[in-house]
This record gives sequence, C-alpha cells and structure tokens, in this order.
Amino acid sequence: MQLSERHPLAGTAAQAQLLLARAARLPRGELPGPDIVDSWLRCQQAGLDCAADALIPVVEAGDLARRRERSAVVRRLAQAELETLAQQIAGSDFLLAFADSDGVILDLFADNRFAMNDPDAPIVPGSLWSEASGGTNGLGTALAAGRSVVVSGAEHYFLGLSDISCTATPVRDAQGMVVGVLDASSYVQSRQRHTQALVQMAATHIENGLLVHQMGQRLVLAIHPRAEFLGTLSAGLLAFDDAGRLLASNARGRQLLQGLVATPGMAFEALFGMRFADVLGPLRRGGELRLRDLLGSALVARCINRPLWAAGQPPRFTLAAALPAPPAEPNVDAQVAEAYRLVDAAVQLRVPILIQGETGSGKEALARHAHQASGRRGAFIAVNCGALPAELFEAELFGYVGGSFTGARRDGSPGLIASADGGTLLLDEVRELPPQLQAALLRFLDDQQVRPVGGSTLRQVDVQLLAATHAALDDEVAARRFRADLLYRLNTVRVSLPPLRQRADFAAAARQLLASIDARASIDDAALQRLRAQAWPGNFRELRAVLTRALLAGQGRALGLAQIEPLLPAASAEPSAAKAGASALQLGASTLVRLEFDRTGGSVSQTSRNLGISRTTVYRHLKANGISGSSAATR
Repeated sequence: MQLSERHPLAGTAAQAQLLLARAARLPRGELPGPDIVDSWLRCQQAGLDCAADALIPVVEAGDLARRRERSAVVRRLAQAELETLAQQIAGSDFLLAFADSDGVILDLFADNRFAMNDPDAPIVPGSLWSEASGGTNGLGTALAAGRSVVVSGAEHYFLGLSDISCTATPVRDAQGMVVGVLDASSYVQSRQRHTQALVQMAATHIENGLLVHQMGQRLVLAIHPRAEFLGTLSAGLLAFDDAGRLLASNARGRQLLQGLVATPGMAFEALFGMRFADVLGPLRRGGELRLRDLLGSALVARCINRPLWAAGQPPRFTLAAALPAPPAEPNVDAQVAEAYRLVDAAVQLRVPILIQGETGSGKEALARHAHQASGRRGAFIAVNCGALPAELFEAELFGYVGGSFTGARRDGSPGLIASADGGTLLLDEVRELPPQLQAALLRFLDDQQVRPVGGSTLRQVDVQLLAATHAALDDEVAARRFRADLLYRLNTVRVSLPPLRQRADFAAAARQLLASIDARASIDDAALQRLRAQAWPGNFRELRAVLTRALLAGQGRALGLAQIEPLLPAASAEPSAAKAGASALQLGASTLVRLEFDRTGGSVSQTSRNLGISRTTVYRHLKANGISGSSAATR
C-alpha cells in the first residue's frame, strides 16, 4: 500500500509504519478515513497497545446514579429515541447506547444475541468508553471528534473489537455543548447501510427536544423554506428573548442562516429585516409567517411553543405565499394558454410533466392547476429539492420504517411520495436532486414503487409526477450534473412559462394578483402602465410584495401612480435613507455571494452550500454582479 503525501496516513516515518500496519488489517483496497487516522494517532500517543485487551473501567453504582440525575432531561429524551431505534433495527444483532459527555454509558438497549458482558471489554451501564480507555470506538471517537463517526471492524484500535461495527453521534444542548452521545453497534456482518442516518436523525430529535425544553419560556420558531417541512427534522429552530435577541439555534437553523451573523445576541431585525414586535401578532395566533433573510432567501416561520407572551402591538402585515391562477379574462398570454392546454392533456395520459420558468413565474400555480385538472382525489405534495439536506432527502422522499419526523415516530414515516399516493407530487427545483436520489427517482419512475429507508417491503403507489426548474436541464446534462436518462423520463411533456415582464396579459394578471391580496382593492391604468415598465426579476412574488406594500402605505384600497411610484427602484434620484439602507444591504449580500462564488472557483452548488442559501438566490445575486444565469451554470 502506497500513500500520497496528502493522505492523512502520511506523517512521520514511525507513525506511517504503525498506521500502515493497522491499515493492512482493513478489507483489501480500503483506506481509513481522517477521523479514524486521527483517533489511531491519539491512541498511539496515549501509549495504548493495540494488541492488548481493552480494559474498560466501570464506575461505581453511586457515581452512575449521580450521572443519570445530572443528565435527567436529555436522558429521558434519549430513552425514547433508543426505544424507537430498537424497533427500527430489531433482529440485526444490535446494541444501542446513550452515554454522557465523558463516555460513561447511562442506558442500553440490546438484542439478546449481542454479547455485552465480555470481562475484558464490558458493554454495560456505567462502563467508560472514552478513547483513553476504549481506543478508537464509536462512543469515544464521536466525543473526541465532535461529530458523527462510523468505526467498523479493524478500524477499532484494539484488535479484540474487530468484529464490531459502531455508529455514534454527539448530542448537543441549546448552547452547542456536547451533553451526550448516541451509539448503535452490531456485529460487522450485520451492519446496515442506513444505520448512521437513523442515529443522526435520532440525535437531532433529542437536540430539538432539549432546545425546546431549555427555552421553554422563550419564543422558539421553526423555520424552513417550505411550510410543509416545519414539523420535520429539516426545520431549523431559533429561540429569541422578549427583546428579539437570538438565544439559541439548532444545527439546521444555523445552516439555513449560513452567511449571516446568526450568533447569540443578534437582533431579529439583523437577520430578517423586520421589527420583532411586528411578527408577534401572527405568531401569537398560531399562524405561519413568511420571512426573507438579509441574503434574500425566503423562509416560513411558525412558533412551536407557547411562551409567556410579552405585550406587543399587533402585526402591521403578513405576506401570503400563493401565486396567481391563470387569468380568467379572455386576454390571456398565448404561451401561458398553451402551457395550460398541454398540461390539461398530459394529466389525462398520466405522464410526467416538466415545467420550466423563472423563479416566481407561476410554476407551482400551474402544477396545482394540473392536479385539479387531473381529477385525482389524493393530496398535492410540493417538494423543494433545494431546501432539503442531502443526508435526509431519501428518508423525507421515500420514508423510513419505525418512526416519523412529526412526533409519532414509532409508527414510521410513509415519506412524501407515498403521501401523494392517488394525487400529485411536484419536485420543485428538480435540478437540486443529489446524484444518488436522481438514480432512486429514476427507479421509481420505472415501476412507481417505494421502499422506505430501513425497510424491505416495496409499496406500489399511483402518483402524477411533475417537475419544475428555472434552469436549463439540457445544459446540466451536458455538464454531467444531471442524469440524461432521468431527463428523458421527466421530459415526456415539457412546458415553459414566460417571465412576468414578457406576459401579454400583464394587466389582467396584476389585477387578479391584487384581488388575491384584497378582494376590494383596485388599481388604475396609469399605475399598471408604470408597473409594466419594470423588469420584475422576482416575477409574481416581487409584484405581490410591491402591491402589498402599496396597500399598507395608502389610506384606501384604490391604488394609483402616487401609491406605486415610491415603491419602485427608479422612483427617485435621491432615495430615502430607508431605501438606501436596503440597497446597501442588497449590495453587501450580492458582494458576499460574488466573493464566495469566486473563492469556490465559480461553483454555484458549492456557493449555495457554503452560504446556506438556495441556488436560485445565488443566481439572483450573481445577476446583480453582471454574471448571467447561463454563464454561471457552466462554471
């Protein structure tokens, strides 16, 4: 075995000799990952003898009782997850453990076929599995590395543990401190591919429950780009004090706000550009609130606890999410009319439909029309493929056995595809599908069968599949970022929607959009003509925001040029301080995106991941920097 200079095994001659000898025990052709190598080096420096037996100390009963008492809340949450995990992986010669931050096992669940009582390496409550005593192992190495790890077979430092495979994930409290670690172990031959995902999900459930408990008298918001995911593991959690200062967030919350300074003490206004007092009203009533962070990413928020509300003024406005339906007037844009005609015919044949158009141009409205035109009695399920973390996407889409993301975890989650059985599934921003999910979706299109993560039973479903994107998928295929065979299947019927600035029925569409905001509102021809002159890069979403602000700023429901003009970019040669500030924020965000885009060598996907914003938002900011969507897509 030869190592490159950049491989983590490369080091001093003595280290390399030892580690190569250890690596030689791995299955042929495999090399240990950086976490394993780092752990081996720590064990070597601690003077551990890999050929000796692992001598695992066991704390006294009184010490164990005190540790359990100190960890009472997180332990109670962990016990529920251990029970759920036990059902998910039953029959696979398993052991499940929850340990405190020192690596002392507090609780165990085990299949009776898994040997736990080896006198040299007891896996029992009170046993200490830190790296200092257990060498490289799931519990100890996850604590040492501070992240989820898999230690399988000969990756264990002590050779006597080579028949075991361990998956472990640290658990953190609301302040980000490690308060425990969750572990699933089995014999190597019984190892299951999905175990790490299940353990990570269980740890996230514990962390979310712990955050809500610790912030019980504070406002805790669930946030996500899509409202239907607010009750799932994909949601971010943010806790604020009575003054609107950020107190805590979970890992997903920090990911969704990546690129912003989302540290404890940060004001709500500094994250979302809205006064905290203005959001309390709808949240107090249990409603959903639509937000846009200062990088331009759209989010939906919902209060998931009931704190002791401070007195506050009712909100001045909320923004609705619905996009306009096709105009009912005879003056309909010809391209839009053709798109609706094709969709009406395609759903009768039950073939996949690909909808293309700019962000906010009405793709979801067309998809909902397709669902209605099909006459299908099942649900309409819309999934934003760019909003789900890759590691959770398969479980969200195909479901998983033995638990759910919304509370009834022991009953399992059917997944979004199965939830659309008898109805319609929209995969929005389908280009964002991870490569492995592209292959899984292709298999589903072939037979319309789903297999949940961790399950062995296939379920037949009947789903009308729609896919939507603002990108040119043909270019994505040419760049090998999207599977050609998947595009062929999705592209059975392709329709395109024009941007708002090109709509021949602009006036009718704008009036219908205004009516959806306030049925009693009206707008005159001069104001419509002024609106028509705008570029509308955000299309209907941007127009909705302008009309909403115009209604709020006016004294009545009749909108004219006087109400519209001040809200448009070219309204004044000397913008007000507030508008100048907003422009500066936008410029700052666009500059940040451009800098990260250049730093990643022109990768839109990497820029999106690093900043925690959607690729659509990246493209919008690149456009502000003079980089067109087509040129950015090729970089």
